[in-house]
Amino acid sequence: MVSATATAATRDEAWRVAAAVVDPEVPVLTIEDLGVLRSVELEGEVVRVVLTPTYSGCPAIDQMRDDVLLALTAAGFREVRVDFTLSPAWTTDWMSEEGKRKLEAYGIAPPTHRAGERSGPIPVAIGVKCPRCGSLRTREVARFGSTACKSHFECLACLEPFDHFKVH
Repeated sequence: MVSATATAATRDEAWRVAAAVVDPEVPVLTIEDLGVLRSVELEGEVVRVVLTPTYSGCPAIDQMRDDVLLALTAAGFREVRVDFTLSPAWTTDWMSEEGKRKLEAYGIAPPTHRAGERSGPIPVAIGVKCPRCGSLRTREVARFGSTACKSHFECLACLEPFDHFKVH
């Protein structure tokens, strides 16, 4: 029989392996940074991982599942199951602060506030800081950028285009 301590250590190792899987759309982020990795549990000999896609139609979620399966089996876990859940819906609030720093260093403006922070009867657009020069003189060019979870901006100061990870 496996002790509770050994089980916890195995679960922690499985989490560590799954958490290191890189997002296929933004390769500087791990699925843990992104907040897509929701849980890793042991059910007997089976490692069960739960992922929440950033959008219900996220094209990268199948690749994430395959990458998690590959990483865990390569680490010696023989039986792995990856499930998806849409409830609760993913929010940028689940992104780690380290992940937000990585986005900015990569040239993508991170979400600027928590999803529930907006208040008042009239939503006001807040300037998105350019990840290259830091200027707030930016404008949204397209509501959807390279992926559905990002919008496309341009900086009016340095004239560089950039993606902004939408708050939701």
